[in-house]
Amino acid sequence: MPIQILMPALSPTMEEGTLAKWLVKEGDTVKSGMIIAEIETDKATMEVEAVDEGVVGRILIPAGTDKVRVNAPIAILLLDGESAASPTGPSLGQSSPKPQVALGGVQTFVPPAASASRPVAAMVSAIPPPSAHPVNGPTAGRIKASPLAKRIAEERGLDLATLGGSGPYGRIVKRDVDNAVPKGATEITAGSGQDVATHSGSPLIAEFPAPIPDDKVLALYQQGSYEIVPHDGMRRIIAERLTRSKQTIPHFYLTVDCRLDELLRARERMNATSPKSGSRVFKLSVNDFIVKAMALALQQVPAANATWLDGGMLRHKSSDVGVAVAVEGGLFTPVIRHAELKSLSEISNEMKDLAERARKRRLAPHEYQGGTTSISNLGMFGIKSFDAVINPPHATILAVGAGEKRPVVTGDRIEIATVMSCTLSCDHRVVDGAIGADLLGAFRSFIEDPVRMLV
Repeated sequence: MPIQILMPALSPTMEEGTLAKWLVKEGDTVKSGMIIAEIETDKATMEVEAVDEGVVGRILIPAGTDKVRVNAPIAILLLDGESAASPTGPSLGQSSPKPQVALGGVQTFVPPAASASRPVAAMVSAIPPPSAHPVNGPTAGRIKASPLAKRIAEERGLDLATLGGSGPYGRIVKRDVDNAVPKGATEITAGSGQDVATHSGSPLIAEFPAPIPDDKVLALYQQGSYEIVPHDGMRRIIAERLTRSKQTIPHFYLTVDCRLDELLRARERMNATSPKSGSRVFKLSVNDFIVKAMALALQQVPAANATWLDGGMLRHKSSDVGVAVAVEGGLFTPVIRHAELKSLSEISNEMKDLAERARKRRLAPHEYQGGTTSISNLGMFGIKSFDAVINPPHATILAVGAGEKRPVVTGDRIEIATVMSCTLSCDHRVVDGAIGADLLGAFRSFIEDPVRMLV
């Protein structure tokens, strides 16, 4: 019988993606391992390989369709002697209309006859109703829910049996948990200067005030004085992760000034000795030294090379350093694995490759997920210092400012030195003040005496 080609999961947390491009058309013969399509997630574009051999009988999801759920049928592959009219299951050939991004963050489907000039307030969509599939509920037996939905529900004290699911076949997904109200809680009241909720009969101060609805924000501005740019997947993921970071991770900040003069001289000499051609060519940047110094500092202060888990502390053996790379519409944080073991030239060449592919959105998920710390360098933009937001599940992130000439007191003399300000953001659940200070001190010692990084 015909084989369904399903929307693949490109990472453990992926729930949906965009079917960016078909590389085959109906009637084409495909072989196992052949690239047939390109799938976009929030940050990556990945190629999809055919698993079976056959003829593409029908394309169910057209190119350019976004919000395609993982494991949803996207095409039908026919075997020998089969035709496109062969039974393929209920409504597999029905592709959903392309969703229009609503200002409220919820996907809504706009009928083709909808007017392009409809009022802006109409673009704010309501919460979609639960699925009609009665698979959940107090008497439904096993509850179908995504792992992410289960984890969030547990954190918020929600009973999944009381929720309706809007995912495939009534499965409970993240948006269903986000739209639910904790058991025993009443709706948050606003307007009194303090948001109050009740839980088990006791008043509680709401942890976070509800955001201002989109229609109320739009009412502040005259129509025609703005344009609405829908959020893409990357921007939504960045907003979600960093908002969660600031709400759930207790940040504190430590700042040191590092003298760069020795490092700059060493960099100049090392670049001068670089081969002029071949695979061993390199050109070191200051950022390459920063990555190496941070990796070695984490080895010197292993208590900071950790991740918070509810069940215990996850202590990492290697220093896997993520480096923020700005791309159009957002950023990637590709990870240099085992950076403490790599030479400066290896780090430099690997970072150049990762950054180039990041800007083309060609990184595989394993190349930008994980890691034990991050570095965000805005020195090339002339920023003197800043505080960076921790990128979960990391416990630290180093914000690096510009190297600039400053007067420095050495003994009883005032000298001119090139100085770089660095601020370490720490997760206080993992890194206490003294540990953070030790880590930053070790980092500065490597930066100011770069020969130690060559041993």
